[in-house]
Amino acid sequence: MDHDHDVVEGTDLSDALIDELTTLASDRSVTIGCAESLTAGTLAARLGAAEGSSGWFRGAIVAYSRSVKHGLLDVPEGPVVCESAARVMAESTARLLDADIVVAVTGAGGPEPQDGRPPGTVCFATTGHTGTRSEEQHFDGDPENVLAQTVRHALKLLIARMTD
Repeated sequence: MDHDHDVVEGTDLSDALIDELTTLASDRSVTIGCAESLTAGTLAARLGAAEGSSGWFRGAIVAYSRSVKHGLLDVPEGPVVCESAARVMAESTARLLDADIVVAVTGAGGPEPQDGRPPGTVCFATTGHTGTRSEEQHFDGDPENVLAQTVRHALKLLIARMTD
């Protein structure tokens, strides 16, 4: 598959997910935030660019550095590419931003492993009124492809939390 085509195709899918999320957030008067490591602000940029986002997007914390995860977001010392780190990132961000629903992403985008985890390993967590959930995914491809897949999956998780 042509790499450029995949990115364009992924952008189209992300646009559709953003539109669905915008409708749900507006209709339900829910505020959304995100905590990002691997995605380095890409998710926040997509959310902030959505039509009407000023009514529901609270903001984001880009905790790219391990020390920011530990210091600002209270992630315990140790590995940061794990579900427990993603859970703490989501919960701390929900508190700091006063957001109803938060998604957090942390992972090894590649091309090198991180925390002994292979490239493409991404941990997600969402928190909301029904508690916090986490999961680990493994995405194939180069770092740009892993990033696109991570953003799409984070958007899907936010949509799922809206329909709990």
